[in-house]
Amino acid sequence: MLGAMTLTAATPSPFPHLLSPLDLGFTRLKNRVLMGSMHTGLEDSRKHFPRMAEFYAERARGGVGLIVTGGFAPNIEGWAKPFAGTLATPRAAQRHQTVTRAVHAEGGKIALQILHTGRYGYHPLCVAPSRIQSPISPFTPRALSARGIERQIRAFVRCAQLARDAGYDGVEVMGSEGYLINQFLVGHTNQRQDEWGGAYANRMRLAVEIVRRIREAVGPDYILIYRISLIDLIPGGSSWEEVLALARAISTAGATLLNTGIGWHEARIPTIATSVPRGAFTWVTRKLRDDLRSEGNPIPVVTSNRINTPDVAEGILANGDADMVSMARPFLADPDFVRKAAAGRSQDINTCIACNQACLDHAFKNRLASCLVNPRACHETELVISPAIQTKRYAVVGAGPAGLAAATTLAQRGHDVHLFDAAERIGGQFNMAKTIPGKEEFHETLRYFARLIDTNGVRLQLGRRVSASDLVGQGFDAVVLATGVTPRNPHIPGQEHPGVLSYIDVLWHQRPVGRRVGILGAGGIGFDVAEYLSHGADQGHASPTLDTTAWLREWGVGDPQAHPGGLLLPQPAPPAREVTLMQRKPGKTGQSLGKTTGWIHRAALKTKNVRMVSGVHYERIGPAPSGQGVALMISQGADRQDAQVLEFDTLVLCTGQEPLRDLQAPLQQAGITVHLIGGAFEAGELDAKRAIDMGTRLAAAM
Repeated sequence: MLGAMTLTAATPSPFPHLLSPLDLGFTRLKNRVLMGSMHTGLEDSRKHFPRMAEFYAERARGGVGLIVTGGFAPNIEGWAKPFAGTLATPRAAQRHQTVTRAVHAEGGKIALQILHTGRYGYHPLCVAPSRIQSPISPFTPRALSARGIERQIRAFVRCAQLARDAGYDGVEVMGSEGYLINQFLVGHTNQRQDEWGGAYANRMRLAVEIVRRIREAVGPDYILIYRISLIDLIPGGSSWEEVLALARAISTAGATLLNTGIGWHEARIPTIATSVPRGAFTWVTRKLRDDLRSEGNPIPVVTSNRINTPDVAEGILANGDADMVSMARPFLADPDFVRKAAAGRSQDINTCIACNQACLDHAFKNRLASCLVNPRACHETELVISPAIQTKRYAVVGAGPAGLAAATTLAQRGHDVHLFDAAERIGGQFNMAKTIPGKEEFHETLRYFARLIDTNGVRLQLGRRVSASDLVGQGFDAVVLATGVTPRNPHIPGQEHPGVLSYIDVLWHQRPVGRRVGILGAGGIGFDVAEYLSHGADQGHASPTLDTTAWLREWGVGDPQAHPGGLLLPQPAPPAREVTLMQRKPGKTGQSLGKTTGWIHRAALKTKNVRMVSGVHYERIGPAPSGQGVALMISQGADRQDAQVLEFDTLVLCTGQEPLRDLQAPLQQAGITVHLIGGAFEAGELDAKRAIDMGTRLAAAM
């Protein structure tokens, strides 16, 4: 592992705002970094508490100022799903001491998030202010009676008291993202006519009562964070006057910090995906902070969403947008984020690329969360990267994500590693992925791997396509084949037409593409190519991800003071091309896309007027009848009748991949041990998550 650099007293802080302490009166946070709450799945089983303890301890060891756990329900009605993490009994509080002791032993502070999902609960016992079903749950909630509301308040208070008994330094009351408290605040989900509904003073009463009674129960010397929804991003969301009124009341009721939430989970605007610009919503936090300070209210305000580097965080704080920054997934990517930043080693940080593939997507599949760029996240106790007992000499062929993970992990363990690739740069198919509008963060992963190669002594040989004879006799103890994939041949009659290109021709070789484009294959690569061409990325058109103002306009996000909920009419830039995306499978296109990001890709392409067609049989390709471009004859349906001819300027083949394993047999015949990882093991659509995980785990075990 990389060693820490020791700073002397005379060394100026590389991030003076980010690393400055925050005095809360009764306690002091050592820096302005809050590790935001995220559901990992470790919360949901008592057998995972030792793993959860190590997960948070490693982040405390890395220097985080304050950690907030994943959400724990205060009762079974507040479950996210049946038997989800709950803190409601003294015995449960005793189990939590495993976590708090581990964090405190590393000099950290940790708060427990109290999360009541309300109508978002994925179970039949869910409750809400009114009997209105959520669009993201099949269960219709039971409307709470006045007595039932009182029981929920008492459950929140009991949970906070138990958290203090368990050794937590504070609690965070989850009042945003569309969960129970948020549901009471908005007229769309609160249609009550009693003292808990109607006028906003009644609708915000639940939030204020919970905070006030928790403060009374835990005393004045306990951190109490309230997660406030600043901009709901749903029709009929809170007005700015209502948000400000709630912030005032929560502060008066005894909150220590206001942490900001952005958007409900049912909102149709992305808030944390990689296509969202860095720090895209800090201007809303600045608005709240300025308004409160103009009234003489100095309560510290925390900003969140898409903050993933020390430079971005420092700029936000220096600009006065917030008093603290909340980062959640960046601490999945690198538990030593703060320690490295403080030591002047930002270049050594493994940056979160906000892909959602191993964190949120896993959560929605009831799998333990992890991280695409750091497979050890949430698996610290079983994926251990330790110094090798006996150092060996290894060859890794292929410098894509799998090969990079294997080579750098082997080198970190002390082995002599030789990494070969026929290309002139590392990255493999990541070099294509990073060109897609909204995936610019993928550059960061390649930057990080390049740094690991340099600092750990990997012997890198680029521009060299090695043969089996090149490797035999070189004294390698084993060869790791990470040679990736080759495009699958769809065998469509006439596909040799000059108007037909592969996705590699388009994304890697940047071959010219016409205005009318047909894309064959609507998996992840097909969607990426559609994004690339419809945005005109190959024509030099800027990605909205790199321009916050353009991105907000594209998705229809406005000032909540003028537009309740922050919703505007979207104003997307016109498409650069006419694109038709086709797939053989019947049903909705893009079903293989990530659970939490697939809808974003579909919505983005819809704004570019991309036509999506499923259940297509590709009959043949030939010259266009008009004499311009290429013709594709297709049919649809099981009987393959009613063939039609579509004319395009260019057809792009995105019809899958096959493993590239040419070296395996001759190496094994020569008696060399061969390991297959990544696409060479099993072809997948740019599946970097699986590739990096396989490479890391293999190298940790060799």
